[in-house]
Amino acid sequence: MSPTIRRAVIPAAGLGSRLLPLTKATPKEMLPVGDKPVIEHTVRELVDSGITDITIVVSGGKSLIQDHFRPNPALVEQLRADGKTAYADAVEEVAELARKGHITYLDQYGPYGNGTPVLNAARSFGDEPVLVLWPDDVFVAEVPRAQQLIRAYEQTGCPVLALLPMDPTESQRYGVPIVKEDLGDGQLRITGLVEKPEPASAPSSYAAIGGYVVTPGIIDELREQTRRWYEHRTGEVYLTDAINAYAATRAVYGQVIKGRWYDTGNPADYLVAQMASALAHPEYGPLLRGLVAGLDDAD
Repeated sequence: MSPTIRRAVIPAAGLGSRLLPLTKATPKEMLPVGDKPVIEHTVRELVDSGITDITIVVSGGKSLIQDHFRPNPALVEQLRADGKTAYADAVEEVAELARKGHITYLDQYGPYGNGTPVLNAARSFGDEPVLVLWPDDVFVAEVPRAQQLIRAYEQTGCPVLALLPMDPTESQRYGVPIVKEDLGDGQLRITGLVEKPEPASAPSSYAAIGGYVVTPGIIDELREQTRRWYEHRTGEVYLTDAINAYAATRAVYGQVIKGRWYDTGNPADYLVAQMASALAHPEYGPLLRGLVAGLDDAD
């Protein structure tokens, strides 16, 4: 059996431009969903899936991420002195989460594109596979999405993409996989991705939604893309391009994820994620339902 995955990369160097001006001073990764910043949801998912080495790739202006996960003994001491034990425990628990995930930080360097942070972190991978999850996704699932991807990798020994069923009319929002074979239980053999195709030309009814198991062969393709970029200084370095190049000659799989996905990268989806999280909360949910019912009655 292939080795269990223990490393993960969270690319967190983006500008958050679709959420401006909200993200002018606050990193998009630190915007709250429920009572946690969105990146904490991703870190928790990884730790709950057995990941013990998380690299968060950052850029300038992202120090709030480090501050959030860093231990703060002085704050904890003050809270306990004030009798605010539950708050002190919550602050300590976040620091313990970072310890379990052995979070380290790396500054992004190189061409623009979402493949660059993965390549930046790759020097510590060796021959190991690694999970790549974006920090603006929230998954609600009985079995964490990361664990579902790890299981698929252990069954195949090959790169794996997280997929969800897609409304065909939404194909222009996503990378859509070319499916060669349906192996059952949500596992698909794929031969590539088509970025944002027209509905009439979409090669399947699935969307790639930003979770990957990346293997050394994919890293080699990213290195080749980056080498070409430095020769011509055009375009961007994309992880999906590296996966496409790899899939042309070698096996790549998709795993249809069981669970609910919330994207927080644009205003409308961020509001949906916020509302869904609040409605699911045992205390806030009834309050919000009562508020909505009152608004309906007022109409």
